[in-house]
Amino acid sequence: MRAYRSVSGAIYLFLLFLLLVPRWASGEVRSLTMRQAVEYALANNGELKALRNEEEVARAGLERAGRFPNPTLELSADTGSMTGSPDRKSASIGLSQEFLTGGKRAKRQAIAERETEEVHYQIVDRERLLAVEVKNTFYELMLAQKRRELAQRAIDLNGRLLEITRERLAVGDIPELEVNLARVEMARSEGRKIEAERELNPLLARMRTLLGLSVGDEVNFDGSLERRPLAVTPAEFTRLALEKRPDLKSLEASRAKGDAAIDLAAAERIPNVTLGLGYTQEQSVDATGIAEEKTRDNLVGVRLSIPLPLFDRNQAGIREARARKQSVENRLDFARMSVAREIEGDHARLAAIDKALDLYTGGILPQLEENLKLVQEAYQIGEVGILAVIEEQKKFLEVNDGYLTALYNRQTALTKLEASVGADLE
Repeated sequence: MRAYRSVSGAIYLFLLFLLLVPRWASGEVRSLTMRQAVEYALANNGELKALRNEEEVARAGLERAGRFPNPTLELSADTGSMTGSPDRKSASIGLSQEFLTGGKRAKRQAIAERETEEVHYQIVDRERLLAVEVKNTFYELMLAQKRRELAQRAIDLNGRLLEITRERLAVGDIPELEVNLARVEMARSEGRKIEAERELNPLLARMRTLLGLSVGDEVNFDGSLERRPLAVTPAEFTRLALEKRPDLKSLEASRAKGDAAIDLAAAERIPNVTLGLGYTQEQSVDATGIAEEKTRDNLVGVRLSIPLPLFDRNQAGIREARARKQSVENRLDFARMSVAREIEGDHARLAAIDKALDLYTGGILPQLEENLKLVQEAYQIGEVGILAVIEEQKKFLEVNDGYLTALYNRQTALTKLEASVGADLE
Protein backbone atom coordinates (compact mmCIF):
# COMPACT_ATOMS: atom_id res chain seq x y z
CA MET A 1 0.00 0.00 0.00
CA ARG A 2 2.85 2.40 0.85
CA ALA A 3 4.55 1.67 -2.46
CA TYR A 4 1.29 2.39 -4.29
CA ARG A 5 0.96 5.73 -2.49
CA SER A 6 4.57 6.62 -3.27
CA VAL A 7 4.07 5.87 -6.98
CA SER A 8 0.78 7.77 -7.06
CA GLY A 9 2.41 10.74 -5.34
CA ALA A 10 5.33 10.70 -7.76
CA ILE A 11 2.96 10.65 -10.75
CA TYR A 12 0.95 13.52 -9.28
CA LEU A 13 4.05 15.66 -8.69
CA PHE A 14 5.35 14.89 -12.15
CA LEU A 15 2.08 15.97 -13.77
CA LEU A 16 2.14 19.14 -11.70
CA PHE A 17 5.69 19.79 -12.87
CA LEU A 18 4.60 19.36 -16.51
CA LEU A 19 1.76 21.82 -15.97
CA LEU A 20 3.90 24.50 -14.37
CA VAL A 21 7.29 24.34 -16.02
CA PRO A 22 6.41 24.77 -19.73
CA ARG A 23 4.63 28.05 -19.07
CA TRP A 24 7.61 29.46 -17.22
CA ALA A 25 9.94 28.16 -19.85
CA SER A 26 8.02 30.16 -22.45
CA GLY A 27 8.54 33.36 -20.45
CA GLU A 28 4.94 33.65 -19.22
CA VAL A 29 4.51 34.83 -15.63
CA ARG A 30 2.09 32.50 -13.88
CA SER A 31 0.11 33.23 -10.74
CA LEU A 32 0.06 30.54 -8.07
CA THR A 33 -2.50 30.07 -5.35
CA MET A 34 -1.39 29.09 -1.88
CA ARG A 35 -2.17 25.41 -2.48
CA GLN A 36 -0.32 25.39 -5.81
CA ALA A 37 2.68 27.04 -4.16
CA VAL A 38 2.78 24.33 -1.49
CA GLU A 39 2.51 21.55 -4.08
CA TYR A 40 5.27 23.04 -6.20
CA ALA A 41 7.53 23.44 -3.17
CA LEU A 42 7.01 19.81 -2.16
CA ALA A 43 8.03 18.76 -5.68
CA ASN A 44 11.00 21.08 -6.22
CA ASN A 45 12.46 22.24 -2.90
CA GLY A 46 16.19 21.45 -2.96
CA GLU A 47 16.51 20.52 0.71
CA LEU A 48 13.56 18.17 0.46
CA LYS A 49 15.01 16.53 -2.64
CA ALA A 50 18.25 15.87 -0.77
CA LEU A 51 16.33 14.42 2.17
CA ARG A 52 14.44 12.04 -0.10
CA ASN A 53 17.79 10.51 -1.07
CA GLU A 54 18.07 9.36 2.55
CA GLU A 55 15.06 7.14 1.94
CA GLU A 56 16.93 5.48 -0.92
CA VAL A 57 19.85 4.90 1.45
CA ALA A 58 17.48 3.23 3.92
CA ARG A 59 16.02 1.04 1.18
CA ALA A 60 19.51 -0.01 0.17
CA GLY A 61 20.14 -0.95 3.80
CA LEU A 62 16.99 -3.07 3.75
CA GLU A 63 18.21 -4.88 0.65
CA ARG A 64 21.63 -5.42 2.22
CA ALA A 65 20.09 -6.82 5.42
CA GLY A 66 18.40 -9.59 3.43
CA ARG A 67 21.60 -10.81 1.80
CA PHE A 68 23.40 -13.94 2.95
CA PRO A 69 27.09 -13.69 3.89
CA ASN A 70 29.43 -14.27 0.96
CA PRO A 71 31.40 -17.55 0.87
CA THR A 72 35.17 -17.40 1.32
CA LEU A 73 37.56 -18.95 -1.18
CA GLU A 74 40.95 -19.98 0.24
CA LEU A 75 43.98 -20.86 -1.88
CA SER A 76 47.41 -21.82 -0.56
CA ALA A 77 50.68 -23.27 -1.88
CA ASP A 78 53.71 -24.47 0.11
CA THR A 79 57.22 -25.38 -0.99
CA GLY A 80 60.33 -26.52 0.80
CA SER A 81 62.75 -24.80 -1.60
CA MET A 82 63.68 -22.16 0.98
CA THR A 83 64.21 -24.67 3.79
CA GLY A 84 66.38 -27.27 2.10
CA SER A 85 63.58 -29.58 1.00
CA PRO A 86 62.97 -28.68 -2.65
CA ASP A 87 61.07 -31.88 -3.32
CA ARG A 88 58.32 -31.14 -0.78
CA LYS A 89 55.36 -29.20 -2.23
CA SER A 90 51.70 -28.83 -1.42
CA ALA A 91 48.73 -26.90 -2.81
CA SER A 92 45.24 -26.56 -1.39
CA ILE A 93 41.93 -24.96 -2.22
CA GLY A 94 39.07 -24.44 0.21
CA LEU A 95 35.62 -22.92 0.34
CA SER A 96 33.95 -21.82 3.58
CA GLN A 97 30.51 -20.39 4.30
CA GLU A 98 29.27 -18.63 7.42
CA PHE A 99 25.75 -19.61 8.54
CA LEU A 100 23.74 -17.14 10.61
CA THR A 101 22.14 -18.69 13.66
CA GLY A 102 19.26 -17.59 15.84
CA GLY A 103 17.30 -16.02 12.98
CA LYS A 104 19.72 -13.08 12.75
CA ARG A 105 18.98 -12.45 9.07
CA ALA A 106 15.23 -12.03 9.64
CA LYS A 107 15.89 -9.85 12.69
CA ARG A 108 18.24 -7.60 10.72
CA GLN A 109 15.59 -7.30 8.02
CA ALA A 110 13.06 -6.28 10.67
CA ILE A 111 15.39 -3.53 11.90
CA ALA A 112 15.99 -2.31 8.34
CA GLU A 113 12.25 -2.26 7.60
CA ARG A 114 11.53 -0.16 10.70
CA GLU A 115 14.43 2.15 9.85
CA THR A 116 13.05 2.65 6.32
CA GLU A 117 9.67 3.44 7.79
CA GLU A 118 11.25 5.86 10.25
CA VAL A 119 13.08 7.72 7.48
CA HIS A 120 9.89 7.83 5.40
CA TYR A 121 7.95 9.55 8.17
CA GLN A 122 10.86 11.91 8.83
CA ILE A 123 10.57 13.03 5.21
CA VAL A 124 6.79 13.40 5.55
CA ASP A 125 7.35 15.46 8.68
CA ARG A 126 9.79 17.70 6.82
CA GLU A 127 7.14 18.11 4.13
CA ARG A 128 4.72 19.18 6.85
CA LEU A 129 7.13 21.81 8.16
CA LEU A 130 7.94 23.02 4.65
CA ALA A 131 4.23 23.44 3.91
CA VAL A 132 3.90 25.56 7.06
CA GLU A 133 6.83 27.72 6.00
CA VAL A 134 5.44 28.19 2.49
CA LYS A 135 1.97 29.05 3.81
CA ASN A 136 3.29 31.58 6.32
CA THR A 137 5.45 33.23 3.66
CA PHE A 138 2.50 33.24 1.27
CA TYR A 139 0.32 35.01 3.86
CA GLU A 140 3.12 37.49 4.53
CA LEU A 141 3.04 38.27 0.82
CA MET A 142 -0.71 38.72 0.91
CA LEU A 143 -0.37 41.04 3.92
CA ALA A 144 2.27 43.11 2.11
CA GLN A 145 0.05 43.33 -0.97
CA LYS A 146 -2.94 44.39 1.11
CA ARG A 147 -0.84 47.03 2.85
CA ARG A 148 0.22 48.32 -0.53
CA GLU A 149 -3.45 48.55 -1.52
CA LEU A 150 -4.17 50.35 1.76
CA ALA A 151 -1.34 52.77 1.00
CA GLN A 152 -2.92 53.41 -2.38
CA ARG A 153 -6.23 54.07 -0.60
CA ALA A 154 -4.40 56.63 1.55
CA ILE A 155 -3.04 58.29 -1.59
CA ASP A 156 -6.55 58.47 -3.02
CA LEU A 157 -7.92 59.98 0.21
CA ASN A 158 -5.16 62.55 0.48
CA GLY A 159 -5.42 63.30 -3.23
CA ARG A 160 -9.11 64.07 -2.76
CA LEU A 161 -8.29 66.18 0.32
CA LEU A 162 -5.66 68.12 -1.60
CA GLU A 163 -8.14 68.77 -4.39
CA ILE A 164 -10.72 70.10 -1.91
CA THR A 165 -8.18 72.39 -0.21
CA ARG A 166 -7.16 73.87 -3.54
CA GLU A 167 -10.80 74.52 -4.44
CA ARG A 168 -11.46 76.20 -1.09
CA LEU A 169 -8.23 78.19 -1.30
CA ALA A 170 -9.28 79.46 -4.71
CA VAL A 171 -12.48 80.92 -3.26
CA GLY A 172 -10.70 82.23 -0.15
CA ASP A 173 -12.28 79.89 2.42
CA ILE A 174 -9.02 78.60 3.92
CA PRO A 175 -5.42 79.78 4.29
CA GLU A 176 -2.62 78.34 2.15
CA LEU A 177 -1.32 76.52 5.22
CA GLU A 178 -4.09 73.94 4.91
CA VAL A 179 -3.07 73.25 1.29
CA ASN A 180 0.48 72.70 2.48
CA LEU A 181 -0.75 70.31 5.17
CA ALA A 182 -2.65 68.37 2.53
CA ARG A 183 0.51 68.20 0.40
CA VAL A 184 2.48 66.85 3.37
CA GLU A 185 -0.11 64.13 3.97
CA MET A 186 -0.03 63.29 0.28
CA ALA A 187 3.75 62.89 0.37
CA ARG A 188 3.55 60.76 3.52
CA SER A 189 1.01 58.42 1.94
CA GLU A 190 3.21 58.05 -1.15
CA GLY A 191 6.13 57.20 1.15
CA ARG A 192 4.03 54.52 2.86
CA LYS A 193 3.28 52.95 -0.50
CA ILE A 194 6.97 52.91 -1.43
CA GLU A 195 7.75 51.25 1.91
CA ALA A 196 5.00 48.68 1.38
CA GLU A 197 6.36 47.84 -2.07
CA ARG A 198 9.88 47.53 -0.67
CA GLU A 199 8.71 44.84 1.78
CA LEU A 200 7.49 42.69 -1.12
CA ASN A 201 10.89 41.99 -2.71
CA PRO A 202 12.53 40.02 0.15
CA LEU A 203 9.31 38.05 0.63
CA LEU A 204 9.21 37.15 -3.05
CA ALA A 205 12.87 36.10 -2.92
CA ARG A 206 12.23 33.89 0.11
CA MET A 207 9.20 32.30 -1.54
CA ARG A 208 11.12 31.55 -4.74
CA THR A 209 13.84 29.89 -2.65
CA LEU A 210 11.30 27.72 -0.83
CA LEU A 211 9.71 26.73 -4.13
CA GLY A 212 13.08 25.83 -5.66
CA LEU A 213 12.63 28.18 -8.62
CA SER A 214 15.60 28.72 -10.92
CA VAL A 215 17.05 32.14 -11.51
CA GLY A 216 14.98 33.85 -14.17
CA ASP A 217 11.75 31.99 -13.41
CA GLU A 218 9.08 34.55 -12.64
CA VAL A 219 5.89 33.80 -10.78
CA ASN A 220 3.24 35.80 -8.97
CA PHE A 221 1.05 34.71 -6.09
CA ASP A 222 -2.70 35.11 -5.95
CA GLY A 223 -4.68 34.74 -2.76
CA SER A 224 -6.41 36.53 0.10
CA LEU A 225 -6.42 36.81 3.87
CA GLU A 226 -10.13 36.18 4.23
CA ARG A 227 -10.92 33.76 7.00
CA ARG A 228 -12.79 30.49 6.66
CA PRO A 229 -15.00 29.12 9.45
CA LEU A 230 -13.61 26.28 11.53
CA ALA A 231 -15.97 24.33 13.78
CA VAL A 232 -14.00 21.41 15.19
CA THR A 233 -13.34 20.79 18.87
CA PRO A 234 -9.80 20.54 20.30
CA ALA A 235 -10.57 16.93 21.31
CA GLU A 236 -11.22 16.02 17.67
CA PHE A 237 -8.04 17.82 16.62
CA THR A 238 -6.09 15.86 19.23
CA ARG A 239 -7.51 12.57 17.94
CA LEU A 240 -6.51 13.50 14.38
CA ALA A 241 -3.03 14.50 15.53
CA LEU A 242 -2.40 11.21 17.31
CA GLU A 243 -3.44 9.41 14.13
CA LYS A 244 -1.72 11.54 11.51
CA ARG A 245 1.27 13.41 12.94
CA PRO A 246 4.28 12.08 10.98
CA ASP A 247 6.73 12.91 13.77
CA LEU A 248 4.74 10.64 16.10
CA LYS A 249 4.68 7.91 13.47
CA SER A 250 8.43 8.27 13.05
CA LEU A 251 8.91 7.79 16.80
CA GLU A 252 6.60 4.78 16.73
CA ALA A 253 8.69 3.27 13.93
CA SER A 254 11.82 4.01 15.96
CA ARG A 255 10.30 2.26 18.96
CA ALA A 256 9.51 -0.80 16.81
CA LYS A 257 13.07 -0.68 15.54
CA GLY A 258 14.21 -0.74 19.18
CA ASP A 259 12.22 -3.91 19.82
CA ALA A 260 13.79 -5.53 16.76
CA ALA A 261 17.24 -4.37 17.88
CA ILE A 262 16.75 -6.03 21.28
CA ASP A 263 15.77 -9.29 19.56
CA LEU A 264 18.86 -9.12 17.36
CA ALA A 265 21.13 -8.34 20.31
CA ALA A 266 19.75 -11.38 22.14
CA ALA A 267 20.31 -13.51 19.03
CA GLU A 268 23.91 -12.26 18.84
CA ARG A 269 24.63 -14.30 21.97
CA ILE A 270 24.48 -17.39 19.79
CA PRO A 271 27.67 -17.55 17.68
CA ASN A 272 27.52 -18.10 13.95
CA VAL A 273 28.81 -21.34 12.46
CA THR A 274 31.35 -21.45 9.65
CA LEU A 275 31.56 -24.62 7.56
CA GLY A 276 34.47 -25.19 5.22
CA LEU A 277 35.42 -27.78 2.57
CA GLY A 278 39.00 -28.16 1.35
CA TYR A 279 41.13 -30.15 -1.08
CA THR A 280 44.90 -30.51 -0.61
CA GLN A 281 47.54 -32.09 -2.86
CA GLU A 282 50.96 -32.88 -1.35
CA GLN A 283 54.12 -33.96 -3.23
CA SER A 284 57.24 -35.36 -1.53
CA VAL A 285 60.21 -37.70 -2.07
CA ASP A 286 60.76 -40.70 0.20
CA ALA A 287 64.20 -42.40 0.41
CA THR A 288 64.04 -46.21 0.25
CA GLY A 289 67.55 -47.67 0.55
CA ILE A 290 69.56 -46.44 -2.38
CA ALA A 291 66.57 -45.09 -4.34
CA GLU A 292 64.12 -42.25 -3.94
CA GLU A 293 60.42 -42.54 -4.57
CA LYS A 294 58.20 -39.60 -5.40
CA THR A 295 54.80 -39.64 -3.71
CA ARG A 296 51.65 -37.61 -4.24
CA ASP A 297 48.81 -37.49 -1.71
CA ASN A 298 45.30 -36.06 -2.31
CA LEU A 299 43.42 -35.00 0.80
CA VAL A 300 39.83 -33.79 1.25
CA GLY A 301 38.92 -32.07 4.51
CA VAL A 302 35.93 -30.59 6.31
CA ARG A 303 36.31 -27.72 8.83
CA LEU A 304 33.75 -26.50 11.33
CA SER A 305 34.38 -23.23 13.16
CA ILE A 306 32.29 -22.13 16.15
CA PRO A 307 33.33 -19.20 18.41
CA LEU A 308 32.98 -20.06 22.10
CA PRO A 309 30.96 -17.42 23.99
CA LEU A 310 32.89 -17.78 27.23
CA PHE A 311 33.64 -14.12 28.07
CA ASP A 312 31.29 -12.08 25.90
CA ARG A 313 27.65 -13.03 25.48
CA ASN A 314 26.76 -9.61 24.05
CA GLN A 315 25.59 -8.30 27.42
CA ALA A 316 26.66 -4.76 26.47
CA GLY A 317 24.82 -4.91 23.14
CA ILE A 318 21.60 -6.01 24.83
CA ARG A 319 21.87 -3.28 27.45
CA GLU A 320 22.54 -0.67 24.76
CA ALA A 321 19.55 -1.78 22.68
CA ARG A 322 17.25 -1.63 25.71
CA ALA A 323 18.51 1.83 26.65
CA ARG A 324 17.92 3.12 23.12
CA LYS A 325 14.39 1.74 23.10
CA GLN A 326 13.64 3.29 26.49
CA SER A 327 14.90 6.65 25.25
CA VAL A 328 12.58 6.50 22.23
CA GLU A 329 9.64 5.47 24.42
CA ASN A 330 10.22 8.44 26.71
CA ARG A 331 10.35 10.84 23.76
CA LEU A 332 7.21 9.31 22.26
CA ASP A 333 5.28 9.56 25.54
CA PHE A 334 6.35 13.18 25.95
CA ALA A 335 5.40 14.02 22.36
CA ARG A 336 1.96 12.48 22.77
CA MET A 337 1.33 14.36 26.00
CA SER A 338 2.47 17.60 24.37
CA VAL A 339 0.08 17.24 21.44
CA ALA A 340 -3.07 17.97 23.45
CA ARG A 341 -1.55 21.03 25.15
CA GLU A 342 -0.14 22.30 21.87
CA ILE A 343 -3.47 21.96 20.08
CA GLU A 344 -5.38 23.50 22.97
CA GLY A 345 -3.10 26.55 22.91
CA ASP A 346 -3.31 26.92 19.13
CA HIS A 347 -7.09 26.58 19.17
CA ALA A 348 -7.44 29.17 21.96
CA ARG A 349 -5.24 31.62 20.06
CA LEU A 350 -7.34 31.11 16.93
CA ALA A 351 -10.57 31.67 18.86
CA ALA A 352 -9.23 34.88 20.41
CA ILE A 353 -8.27 36.26 17.00
CA ASP A 354 -11.72 35.37 15.65
CA LYS A 355 -13.31 37.42 18.42
CA ALA A 356 -11.13 40.39 17.55
CA LEU A 357 -12.02 40.05 13.87
CA ASP A 358 -15.73 39.94 14.74
CA LEU A 359 -15.31 43.28 16.49
CA TYR A 360 -13.63 44.75 13.45
CA THR A 361 -16.22 43.54 10.95
CA GLY A 362 -19.24 43.88 13.23
CA GLY A 363 -18.90 47.55 14.16
CA ILE A 364 -15.50 49.18 14.02
CA LEU A 365 -14.77 49.17 10.28
CA PRO A 366 -18.28 50.17 9.07
CA GLN A 367 -18.41 52.97 11.67
CA LEU A 368 -14.97 54.25 10.68
CA GLU A 369 -15.98 54.29 7.04
CA GLU A 370 -19.09 56.30 7.91
CA ASN A 371 -17.16 58.68 10.17
CA LEU A 372 -14.57 59.38 7.50
CA LYS A 373 -17.25 60.14 4.94
CA LEU A 374 -19.04 62.54 7.32
CA VAL A 375 -15.84 64.37 8.26
CA GLN A 376 -14.86 64.77 4.61
CA GLU A 377 -18.27 66.19 3.77
CA ALA A 378 -18.17 68.48 6.80
CA TYR A 379 -14.76 69.82 5.83
CA GLN A 380 -15.91 70.43 2.28
CA ILE A 381 -18.67 72.75 3.52
CA GLY A 382 -16.44 74.35 6.16
CA GLU A 383 -17.93 72.88 9.34
CA VAL A 384 -14.63 71.31 10.58
CA GLY A 385 -10.95 72.08 10.11
CA ILE A 386 -8.44 70.11 8.08
CA LEU A 387 -6.81 68.65 11.21
CA ALA A 388 -10.02 66.78 11.98
CA VAL A 389 -9.97 65.22 8.50
CA ILE A 390 -6.28 64.30 8.78
CA GLU A 391 -6.84 62.76 12.20
CA GLU A 392 -9.85 60.76 10.99
CA GLN A 393 -7.95 59.50 7.93
CA LYS A 394 -5.03 58.49 10.12
CA LYS A 395 -7.36 56.62 12.45
CA PHE A 396 -9.06 54.97 9.48
CA LEU A 397 -5.74 53.77 8.03
CA GLU A 398 -4.36 52.58 11.38
CA VAL A 399 -7.47 50.56 12.21
CA ASN A 400 -7.56 49.02 8.74
CA ASP A 401 -3.90 48.11 9.08
CA GLY A 402 -4.73 46.51 12.43
CA TYR A 403 -7.54 44.57 10.76
CA LEU A 404 -5.16 43.30 8.06
CA THR A 405 -2.66 42.29 10.74
CA ALA A 406 -5.40 40.41 12.60
CA LEU A 407 -6.36 38.60 9.39
CA TYR A 408 -2.71 37.65 8.85
CA ASN A 409 -2.38 36.47 12.47
CA ARG A 410 -5.54 34.41 12.01
CA GLN A 411 -4.12 32.67 8.93
CA THR A 412 -0.78 31.95 10.61
CA ALA A 413 -2.62 30.66 13.70
CA LEU A 414 -4.63 28.35 11.45
CA THR A 415 -1.42 27.20 9.77
CA LYS A 416 0.13 26.53 13.19
CA LEU A 417 -2.94 24.51 14.18
CA GLU A 418 -2.72 22.53 10.93
CA ALA A 419 0.93 21.76 11.69
CA SER A 420 0.01 20.67 15.23
CA VAL A 421 -2.72 18.37 13.91
CA GLY A 422 -0.63 17.13 11.00
CA ALA A 423 -3.51 17.43 8.54
CA ASP A 424 -4.91 19.96 6.10
CA LEU A 425 -7.91 21.45 7.90
CA GLU A 426 -9.48 22.59 4.65
